[in-house]
Amino acid sequence: MKKVAVVILNYNGKKFLEEFLPNVIANTNAEMAEIVVADNASTDGSVAFMQERFPGIRLIVNDFNGGFATGYNLALKQIEAEYFVLLNSDIEVTPQWIEPVIELMDSDPNIAACQPKILSYYDKEKFEYAGASGGFIDKYGYPFCRGRVFQHLEEDHGQYDDACEVFWATGACMFVRADLYLQHGGLDDSFFAHMEEIDFCWRMKNLGYKIYCCPQSKVYHIGGGTLPKSSARKTYLNFRNNLSLLYKNLPSNRVFWTIAYRIVLDWVAALKFLCGGGLKDYWAVIRAHFAFYRRIPSLRKVRKGLPKQLVGQVYQRNIVFENFLRGKKLYSELDPQKFTHS
Repeated sequence: MKKVAVVILNYNGKKFLEEFLPNVIANTNAEMAEIVVADNASTDGSVAFMQERFPGIRLIVNDFNGGFATGYNLALKQIEAEYFVLLNSDIEVTPQWIEPVIELMDSDPNIAACQPKILSYYDKEKFEYAGASGGFIDKYGYPFCRGRVFQHLEEDHGQYDDACEVFWATGACMFVRADLYLQHGGLDDSFFAHMEEIDFCWRMKNLGYKIYCCPQSKVYHIGGGTLPKSSARKTYLNFRNNLSLLYKNLPSNRVFWTIAYRIVLDWVAALKFLCGGGLKDYWAVIRAHFAFYRRIPSLRKVRKGLPKQLVGQVYQRNIVFENFLRGKKLYSELDPQKFTHS
């Protein structure tokens, strides 16, 4: 058994496998890590391509496309390792990208998951949207990162190069302890895709574990490889899943008013989409809310079985107001005293 399993979930991403898999192979220590490609019932010839071009790479073929969450859950049950690395197919890794993260996690058994620094593949001086240098949420569940607040991406000048505790690690490149992942059910299958890694990290924090970013490792991410950034489907999943993770993980004394406030803010966002000509996104928000309301009975059952507490690394202000009304576009402009501590 190798210490690390680097698992790339693929869905109709043959072009990314062709472009980036050789880079992953070249920069991964074969004595430490096994590389696995898990295919999510692709229809673009990905399986045949892998069998022909990379016969030495282990290939797991899922019977159906269950999305990011179920795809990984099915695959990781079949893999033995001390650490799993969930790696997007559209990522370029760098030399020694694994070793610093594993060294950090080995040094502290309470670190459940960790991510490297995520930079843009197309503009390598800037952080990339999906993770940047570690993820956080505000008190209403809005995610942001060191290096990315909403759509504003900072240039990387080493300002966030300290390894530190964060709220969530990106699913684009997430290192996670295999025993914790399997013991606690992995990603939530009902999420399908988007925000499932935030939900997982929140569950780990509620159990008393820590989430870290290790910027001594860096990778370059294209982003939007499966769903483009301007996708009504992505809007739907983000809004639905964000409400779900709040309902599942918030302490009892905060869940009602937090979600009530979020509902108001989401309707404002829907009207903003409509006024801007985004009719599909407007309807995506509406559909997301009704899907969430229908899921409340099943979510309530899940919630009862999960530990919940006030956890650290939550920004106790509204990042929407901070960004759009007060003009704070940089993570460094946020008041560090307003983050909760573990």
